[in-house]
Amino acid sequence: LQRETKGQFLIDHICNYYSLLEKDYFGIRYVDPEKQRHWLEPNKSIFKQMKSHPPYTMCFRVKFYPHEPLKIKEELTRYLLYLQIKRDIFHGRLLCSFSDAAYLGACIVQAELGDYDPDEHPENYVNDFKIFPKQSQKLEKKIAEMHKNEFRSQSPAVAEFNLLLKAYSLETYGVDPHPCKDTTGTTTFLGFTAAGFVVFQGNKRIHLLKWCDVYKLKFEGKTFYVFGAQKEKKAVLSFHTSTPAACKHLWKCGVENQAFYKYAKSSQIKTMSSSKIFFKGSRFRYSGKVAKEVVEASSKIQREPPEVHRTSITQSRSSPSLNKQLIINMEPLQPLLPSPCEEEEVPVDEGIQLPKEDEISVPVTSMSPLKDTGENVDLAIEQEEKMKEEPLTISELVYNPSASLLPTPVDDEIDMLFDTCPRVENEKDDTDSFEELEADENAFLIAEEEELKEARRALRWSYDFLMGNIEVNAFVRSFSRLLLVGLGLLLFVFPLLLVLLESDLQISFLHEIRQTPEFQQFHIEYYCPLRQWVACKINFIRDMLGSF
Repeated sequence: LQRETKGQFLIDHICNYYSLLEKDYFGIRYVDPEKQRHWLEPNKSIFKQMKSHPPYTMCFRVKFYPHEPLKIKEELTRYLLYLQIKRDIFHGRLLCSFSDAAYLGACIVQAELGDYDPDEHPENYVNDFKIFPKQSQKLEKKIAEMHKNEFRSQSPAVAEFNLLLKAYSLETYGVDPHPCKDTTGTTTFLGFTAAGFVVFQGNKRIHLLKWCDVYKLKFEGKTFYVFGAQKEKKAVLSFHTSTPAACKHLWKCGVENQAFYKYAKSSQIKTMSSSKIFFKGSRFRYSGKVAKEVVEASSKIQREPPEVHRTSITQSRSSPSLNKQLIINMEPLQPLLPSPCEEEEVPVDEGIQLPKEDEISVPVTSMSPLKDTGENVDLAIEQEEKMKEEPLTISELVYNPSASLLPTPVDDEIDMLFDTCPRVENEKDDTDSFEELEADENAFLIAEEEELKEARRALRWSYDFLMGNIEVNAFVRSFSRLLLVGLGLLLFVFPLLLVLLESDLQISFLHEIRQTPEFQQFHIEYYCPLRQWVACKINFIRDMLGSF
């Protein structure tokens, strides 16, 4: 890589390597030395974005989850999305009921093992797959039962496709959780989906703001603001992150997701700013395609579907080191054009070819979510209307995607990222929360006290400087005095000028000033045209507001 190489070059290089055309759903994620996650920006230099020294560790991830998996054209894209969702399930991001969890687990087992064979699969064969972060024997038995009876004869592509359809119907589909605390200090997880901005607490989704109802996203320091409308009323939601860098990353993710899912064309996207009135803030603009453009481009793909090389069954089966493998990388695909030495090492039957597009359009299982799609439309609308009135319970368990919060490229330092508290032995597993990983309310209070102390120091220094208690450079002192005198004269001259130009006061010295040729020339050639121009603009704005 050259120093001027931009992020888009690396994204295109990876997608070309795997012959991936529907690449706008994906991105590259990395972690800086402060353990903060970032998405690689395509329009900026890679070297400028990286704060560490090479070699750099990055991960290829799904950045924007497809709103409708049925509209994904190629099986290669579906396979990569399947791998991402499988990873989300293992890290606790995809929260669901017991029956849905068993269905997802059976899809994964069928995709990686094939049909059940009593000669090859012992009684506890599902135990070899670490699919969920908390996997009970009851769940494993249910997965095995469904795998034996309901998924027979399904190819890996069909099983993966069924998993996508089921995951798409879940409330936490596509949520990349950002840990925060609300104004009361309660732990919350924020996320951005195709539907809008979501907030989870415990096992409930307490907020869902559609993108059309989100007016502005803003951040100041460690506080993130969402300006929108709830129940036809304006609302401002505020949340506190652990660091300013985490807050800025949260804001950028929100700006990108809103642009991707909300707009019909990329030309409609505007540069977003989080600036204050007197201070220059952050400016950011999403520079890629929007969801509708990606779907349209996918529908125009005419090539033969590329061959997908899945990992072998023995490699895909979970092992004691699976946790580390999932966190370090997600590279299950073999290169389409292997080098000569690689061709000698790879067995001929290692890859499983994809079926044609028409083979996977209708899954063969009787429990396929596709079969109930039409019946669930009215139910989804009713649930959405109900959600507006009260929080929506999404599972019996608490939403706790702790493992997914770990920065993916980190290896040995994973356990050192968060301050974990010793767990009480008799504590229930489903009461685990983000307090074990992040500092509690006291951390935020301490940080606020530090900010107040810094503000007091700044005010004290300003007072001492004005009173002459602090010795500064002679040039700085004279420049400061000149600036103060200039501001004082401006505050005096400007009101006087308005009195001369607009008032009818007949005071002798004002009358004499008005009679001077210089004043009359200034009044006719400069002031009157300026006043007329300002009046036209005010009338134009007033007419526009009146039309609404």
